[in-house]
Amino acid sequence: MTIQQEFSDLGDVDSITRLVVRMLVAIVLGGILGYERESVGASAGLRTHMLVSLGSALFVLIPLQAGMPIEDLSRVLQGVTAGIGFLGAGAILKQSNRNDIRGLTTAASVWLTAAIGIAAGMGREATAVLSALFALIILAILRRSPKE
Repeated sequence: MTIQQEFSDLGDVDSITRLVVRMLVAIVLGGILGYERESVGASAGLRTHMLVSLGSALFVLIPLQAGMPIEDLSRVLQGVTAGIGFLGAGAILKQSNRNDIRGLTTAASVWLTAAIGIAAGMGREATAVLSALFALIILAILRRSPKE
């Protein structure tokens, strides 16, 4: 009985389907952006972007499942935004002997991937897809150099 209660957070088939769709959308969109970054040799690639997007979706899915009012979700979003900034900072490298900075585009893509995951997690899948398409256009079509 206790074990059944501990695993009862998914509820009915509708709740399970909603959760799976939102998580899959986050994973796929993060994967698309991560694949593009990996294809140019960026430090954060496929798996990183997938995990960032899924994690961001999960950070909003859990409070929504628990019944947190949408107005109170702003604190969760602030935490995700600040946390992802630290992850993005790890992708930025300054070359010691010159004023060349690498990884800003990858850091920005990790940041945007978190936002896309949040959109998917909140049930805004169309917005997440449109944002990912715009990001892909920016990353793939507007590329300046082979390694950013």
